[in-house]
Amino acid sequence: MNQRNCGGTEHLTPTLYDAGLSGDYRAVLEELIERDAFSEIFFAGYSLGGNLVLKMAGELGPNAPSELRGICAVCPSIDPAAAADAIAQPHNILYERYFMMRYRRLLQRKARLFPDRYSIEALDQIEGLREWDEAITAPVGGYLNAADCYYQTSAKRVVTGIRVPTLIIAAQDDPIIPFASFCDPAIVDNPFISLIATRYGGHCGFVSRYAGDERFWAESRIVDFCKQQLQMACDSPMKMQETVRGRSRRQNAISVGRTVEAW
Repeated sequence: MNQRNCGGTEHLTPTLYDAGLSGDYRAVLEELIERDAFSEIFFAGYSLGGNLVLKMAGELGPNAPSELRGICAVCPSIDPAAAADAIAQPHNILYERYFMMRYRRLLQRKARLFPDRYSIEALDQIEGLREWDEAITAPVGGYLNAADCYYQTSAKRVVTGIRVPTLIIAAQDDPIIPFASFCDPAIVDNPFISLIATRYGGHCGFVSRYAGDERFWAESRIVDFCKQQLQMACDSPMKMQETVRGRSRRQNAISVGRTVEAW
């Protein structure tokens, strides 16, 4: 699924994407159920997409449809404020420059498509990601300011409500997503959430030195997780729920011993 404006879709909507548009994912979920009659659906998201799938699951809470069998999130930016602070650190200057380059180009394309809605007059005056969110993301998205935007869009504040089997994969050396975000009791104490915390991996860089199925390590974990959930569902719906709870308690939501060497 492309976020709004991604993949050459800028002309399809006058809006910009942000980390809080979990309603887009819910619309996809509802369409897959109601129009396509899918009965076994998993959502997997990376980085900002990981925040969005977790936010959707948390907002659905106990009302999540039975067709939604699981959620997977890789290096999710569940605390946008903490991520913005991390990106602003000097050692992350290449990340911030890259994001700002992409955002400026996006706004230029949107201004050409919707000149009555967007202006690029002050574009060169915005230097950092937090400044961008204050000047562009917040007003376009209907937030009071950057701080309000970060709070409203954060999955961290709603993950306690997740009631579907959920896998989070995070690296302890992620330069732009502080690992402390995943030690929050809302995650650790939720029996529906399992967290695999690798020592290495950076930001979504879980590439093993070994060939074969494990080469793309995070993707293999996602596939394994989905297969396990489907197998448990076939065995017994009740058994599936008990297994999820038992696994999470034993794991205490963090599996730091299961590491992968990555670049």
